[in-house]
Amino acid sequence: MSFAEQLARLQVFLDADDLHEEALDYIAAHGYLTALCICSEQVPEREWIDALFAEPPQYADDTEREAIEATLVQLKAHIARQLASDEDMELPCDLNLGEEPDESDLRGWCIGFMEGVFMREAVWFEESEEEVSELLLPIMVGSGLFDEQPEFTDIAADADLVDEMVSQIPEILTALYLICHAPEEKPALLKPRRH
Repeated sequence: MSFAEQLARLQVFLDADDLHEEALDYIAAHGYLTALCICSEQVPEREWIDALFAEPPQYADDTEREAIEATLVQLKAHIARQLASDEDMELPCDLNLGEEPDESDLRGWCIGFMEGVFMREAVWFEESEEEVSELLLPIMVGSGLFDEQPEFTDIAADADLVDEMVSQIPEILTALYLICHAPEEKPALLKPRRH
C-alpha cells in the first residue's frame, strides 16, 4: 500500500463518526502532529497516540490498530521531514477561515496544533518565550480557542487582519521549528584553535 493510500485510509478512520467526540479528525491530527514535531521535547509515541484518540478506538482487530498507528507515526515523520526541509510546510487545508470560521478546516488544524502545544506547554516557552508567543499568535487566533480573551477579541473582530495572520502560518511553522531545533552555539572553549 502506498503512503498516499495509507493516508487515505487514515483519513477515513479519523473522520469516522464513531470515534470519541474529543478525538482529533484527520485535519486536526495533522496540526497536532505538526506541533509535536516542532516541540523540542519528544513526546513518547504511546502518549501522543492515546491523547489523539481521547479513548481507545474500536478497531476491527489488532491488524487495523497496528496499521492506523503505524500510519500516524509515518505521517509524523513525513511532517518532520517537511519542517526540516527549506520548503514552507504545506497544510492539508486552505489557508483561510472562510465565512464560517467554526466550520473551516483551518480552524480544525489550528485547534489540533494547539492541542499538541498543550501536551508540553512549558517546554514550548522555556527558551524564547516572547518570540514563540508572537509566532504562535496567528495559530492561536486561527484556533478560536482564545476568542473570549480581551486581547483576542479585537483581533477576531478584524477579518482582514485574521486573514493576513493565518496566511502566514506556513512560514511561522518554519520559524518555530528553527527556534526549537536550531543547534545551540558551541561554547568558545570547543572551537578549534587556529595556530
